[in-house]
Amino acid sequence: MSRTRGDDDGAAMIEFVILAVVLAVPLAYLLLAVFDVQRAAYGASSATREAARVFVRAPSGAIAQDQARAAAAVALADHGVSLTDGELLISCSASPCLTPGATISFSYQTRVNLPIIPVFGEQSVASIPIRAVHTQVVDVYSEIRP
Repeated sequence: MSRTRGDDDGAAMIEFVILAVVLAVPLAYLLLAVFDVQRAAYGASSATREAARVFVRAPSGAIAQDQARAAAAVALADHGVSLTDGELLISCSASPCLTPGATISFSYQTRVNLPIIPVFGEQSVASIPIRAVHTQVVDVYSEIRP
């Protein structure tokens, strides 16, 4: 039995491994980045929704802000994100905020650093902005709360 192509023994296996690595590594990185951004987006949406719900049910405006911030922090922690100062903003359509029929709007804004990319200073070279807004109406039949 004579071989005419003896020089190609095992070349297909090596080519397959190289091609698999060249395609699999970028795909795995892309999936990690997408999952990080999606995790933060779900957390942001959940945090604003829960903060607004807690705020409109609080007995007073001072307590409402503390409870809303705590609710947002818990919702974000459930998604592996931490709440820092200045990321959660509250705006009211009336003064005091808990006036019946008033709308309370919570917005959360942050940036998600892409995995493995180095961070210089406070922010990564490559980051994606995340923003969520939720508006809640204070019950029209509730009493005015300070």
